Amino acid sequence: MATSRAPLRFAEAVSATVSAARESGFFFDFDGTVAPIMNDPDAVLPVPGAVERLGALSELFARVAVVSARPAAFLRERFSAAPGVRLFGLYGLQTVVGGEIRNAGEAEPWAPVIRRLIADAARELPGKVLVEDKALMVALHYRAAPALRGVVERWSSAKAAELGLAEQLGRMVVELKPPVPGDKGTVVATEAADLTRAWYFGDDLSDARAFEALRTREEGDPAFIGVKVAVANSETGDDLARQADFAASGPADVPAMLDEIIRAFHDKRDSR
Repeated sequence: MATSRAPLRFAEAVSATVSAARESGFFFDFDGTVAPIMNDPDAVLPVPGAVERLGALSELFARVAVVSARPAAFLRERFSAAPGVRLFGLYGLQTVVGGEIRNAGEAEPWAPVIRRLIADAARELPGKVLVEDKALMVALHYRAAPALRGVVERWSSAKAAELGLAEQLGRMVVELKPPVPGDKGTVVATEAADLTRAWYFGDDLSDARAFEALRTREEGDPAFIGVKVAVANSETGDDLARQADFAASGPADVPAMLDEIIRAFHDKRDSR
């Protein structure tokens, strides 16, 4: 039976990663991880220094990616200054390849269903619920009216059952998406398949899938090191933090954590 490895100290995790830089990768959620959570999703920008740090990592290590529920076009705009960062939107239903957006073929037939759902949501849900059109997904935000959580979740569950869609709960949001296999965990598992070290930074319920992907890989491959970083918040409780190796107190602290990794890489190189 596979057993969990002993907990790593941060310095140990950094050292193991920079010692195998060509076999190491870093994966990041977007909202709540490298960007703040805001009432207006379209107004969100990465925290100062985040894009620069991810770009720097992409030049030093084998792979750096953002894996988000955001549309790929949104991510492409936010990370235009870091072309070496791979971008996966809508939980992997969209990718950016050579600057062009590619949709998962099995998801595209669901676009008319999502359009119908968006119209239904705008007509049937209370006005304080923000209905975010993501083309292949819809997000129902109740941050402006937390008391509407039950209303939104019941409506969402009924629609998912009626239309054959999948649900994803998040921080004051419910998302409905095509029933296509895949999530942040499957993206990370695929992208980390040829790596011996991989870090994942996340803050929300959907990020637990990525944590689980790293744990599963470790159980099957003793040479692999998966490093799980939870970005703290008051909305998802301690569940994600309990699964993590390390924690950042919020998105604004992530660039400083990445600075330590970048600095350790240069120190290692300069000592040779």
